[in-house]
Amino acid sequence: MPDQPGRRPDLAALVHPLLQALIAAERAILARHDISMWGYSVLCALDGQPARSQAALAQSIGADKTRIISTLDELQDVGYIVREPDPADRRVHLLSITEAGRQKGRAAQADIQAAEEDLLAELTPAQRKVFLEVLMTFNDLPLGDILGR
Repeated sequence: MPDQPGRRPDLAALVHPLLQALIAAERAILARHDISMWGYSVLCALDGQPARSQAALAQSIGADKTRIISTLDELQDVGYIVREPDPADRRVHLLSITEAGRQKGRAAQADIQAAEEDLLAELTPAQRKVFLEVLMTFNDLPLGDILGR
């Protein structure tokens, strides 16, 4: 396909190898921090946020609200999050991050981003700037709505 003028590989074909490599690198780093990928996602989502419900958290990180419960149990058991009943609706649990959870999540993120720096170093400064801007733009778009048209 590349030698056919005007044609390019599909975006998924272009992004997939990069995504797989990033996930593998992240898993190794998170294992050293003794935290799961879902646990890391929860800590990142709660860092700097007011308390939020389990359902809202699950939706924000793309997790099934019933399947994330074991991750929340693990994070609570080690003191990284707190779950408390919502005073307005005792059926709802509000989640918040503890200082230990914030430190754990930020330490893992620092190591992940340090590893990403090695990859980004392969780009020129101009390419790096555009690449990150494009990724952030896509991150802010309603991709499901756009691609589901």
